[in-house]
Amino acid sequence: MSPSSDRIGLAQMAAAMTLSGTLGVFVLESGQSAWNVVFFRCVFGALSLFLYCWARGLLKPGLFTARTLALALAAGAALVLNWVLLFSAYRLASISLATAVYNVQPFFLIGLGALFLGERPTRGKLAWSVIAFAGLLLVLKLTDHSGGDAYLSGLLLGLGAAALYGVTAVIVKRLKGIPPQVLALVQVTLGAVMLLPMADFQALPAAPLQWGYLVALGLIHTCLMYILMYSAIQKLPTTSTAALSFIYPAVAILLDLVVYGHRMDATQVLGVAMIFLAAAGVSLNWQWRLRGGARPGAA
Repeated sequence: MSPSSDRIGLAQMAAAMTLSGTLGVFVLESGQSAWNVVFFRCVFGALSLFLYCWARGLLKPGLFTARTLALALAAGAALVLNWVLLFSAYRLASISLATAVYNVQPFFLIGLGALFLGERPTRGKLAWSVIAFAGLLLVLKLTDHSGGDAYLSGLLLGLGAAALYGVTAVIVKRLKGIPPQVLALVQVTLGAVMLLPMADFQALPAAPLQWGYLVALGLIHTCLMYILMYSAIQKLPTTSTAALSFIYPAVAILLDLVVYGHRMDATQVLGVAMIFLAAAGVSLNWQWRLRGGARPGAA
């Protein structure tokens, strides 16, 4: 891989993760319910992804078999419902805390991989999972009810969104050979159809700016972001993409503070740090070293 290609890949991944970090602000500023936001994200995302895939000649016959199409649709359903839960969590628990809880997704992926793919987790990954779980408990603050039921419900929705993302990732692992942009097109097209009955057309945005946020969610946060991310993944090693993925929660938490003034208390900051540390440990394959040179992570 040439240095120029590597630099382009780094820039593309950084841009994609930065865009992802702004997602929560666009969702809240649209003023729409989670159902409406995801519906319009899917509609505008499907239209723009179709044009991109058509222009690039990716829409070739025979891409899917009956089995792979069924798997793609199942992954799409999980992905779309993941968006609904996450966007609902933004309103109930704040962008910062919902994003922090959502970032336990690597550990759901470990569990699902063990259950359905026969992937035995190493002792190192199990140790990181324990740290992430401890951090999650600090973020949830189950013994503190000052936030009310809505706050706890929002965090649990974020946790559910992370689990659904894990389901999507496990299914997508079985769909090698299909261009990811086409796969994304199938998923958002399914989402538009699936959420049509839930969309509330009596409560559409009245202001052009709110429509602008919805269009941006489809064109920028779906079509452009997927193109940048998948292009970067093709150019970069896994460790680089994993490291840059932490731009997303950092930007989301910073914007939540700057735009909405949401601050986490010291306990929650510690919990978020533990989740991010553990997620980095799993994503970057950090090894645990014990005295005598033993490495549980390499078991």
